[in-house]
Amino acid sequence: MNRFIPLSVPSLRGNELKYVTEAIESEWVSTGGAMIGCFEQGIASYLDVKSAIACQSGTAGLHLAMLLADVGRNDEVIVPTLTFIAAVNPICYVGAKPVFMDCDDSLCLDTYKLEDFCREECKFKGGQLFNKHTGRRIKAVVVVHVFGNMADMQRIMLIAKDYNLMVIEDATEALGTYFLDGIYKGKHAGTIGDIGVYSFNGNKIITTGGGGMLVAKNSAITKRAKYLSTQAKDDETYFIHNEVGYNYRMTNLQAALGLAQLEQLEDFIEAKKRNYYSYKKGLDNIDGISILPFKEDIRPNYWFYSVYLDGFPLSRDELINHFAKNQIQSRPIWGLIHQQMPYQSNYAYKIERAIDYHERIVNIPCSSNLTTEEALRVMQCLKEI
Repeated sequence: MNRFIPLSVPSLRGNELKYVTEAIESEWVSTGGAMIGCFEQGIASYLDVKSAIACQSGTAGLHLAMLLADVGRNDEVIVPTLTFIAAVNPICYVGAKPVFMDCDDSLCLDTYKLEDFCREECKFKGGQLFNKHTGRRIKAVVVVHVFGNMADMQRIMLIAKDYNLMVIEDATEALGTYFLDGIYKGKHAGTIGDIGVYSFNGNKIITTGGGGMLVAKNSAITKRAKYLSTQAKDDETYFIHNEVGYNYRMTNLQAALGLAQLEQLEDFIEAKKRNYYSYKKGLDNIDGISILPFKEDIRPNYWFYSVYLDGFPLSRDELINHFAKNQIQSRPIWGLIHQQMPYQSNYAYKIERAIDYHERIVNIPCSSNLTTEEALRVMQCLKEI
């Protein structure tokens, strides 16, 4: 029987055991310990930002981002429908409402529809944007850099400036992606908007098992993020708390794992790039299926590979079942969030492309330790259809 090929699993072949052992031997295993600060400094240096704040998950980071952006109860936040639900739920944590936007062909936020929505469906009054349909203030836009691709940040930042919107970058899938040209040349995903958030979940390009990181343009924001993420301690000796805080700090054990992973990040990206182009070359010879491209003006991290079915003999679900029978894990793209039970009553603006991509995309194995032989087996499975 063929060996099982997983969709996306971590590669733990560096100094992970060494650094975690050091953390255990130091007896600093919880939310104190030197590894956390070292990991924060390492990420900040990699991204070329002043500081980074480690937290328990990307979702925790996005919740903090809502608080830091002063998103209030009954405000609205624009967010793509084609994303993982963790990009949306934190909007509800603060009592605000999501407004759903379509995607473009990069799978990221459609900036033309974003601009049309702000211009045609909203009114700008007193320096604030209001949704004509709901009467609520629109405070921010969440930009998700899907699968390691990168949204059109130049247009997004111009739109945000025109309508006084905070920009929160969900870069949970895009650590290592940056622009190659344009006004943001050299800028990493997550470092262009007001606040950026990363994830180190087990399937991400680097992992801490579970964990995240928050960065911001304004150092006052990152300082407050650390304050809120550590239970809002105003006096650590006498346990004085003047605000409601959160237990969102990363542990020293997680940070130790992250430090070892960060050392290998560029190697992981090279491996993913190599396998991406191997897939692309092989799929070019199969009718009805193609691998979605990454944008030409970026250096992507090649995190996830998406194949698009257009005239292929099998439907999306039939192909997933075919892979499963051959011991190959694949998956459909996420269920569109505006169609999920908690969000069906929320405002959604001209959702079209996202529906097509949802019906036709299959994600195929993309682990950083995927072997050439395994990639060939995936392609052979497709050629046999």
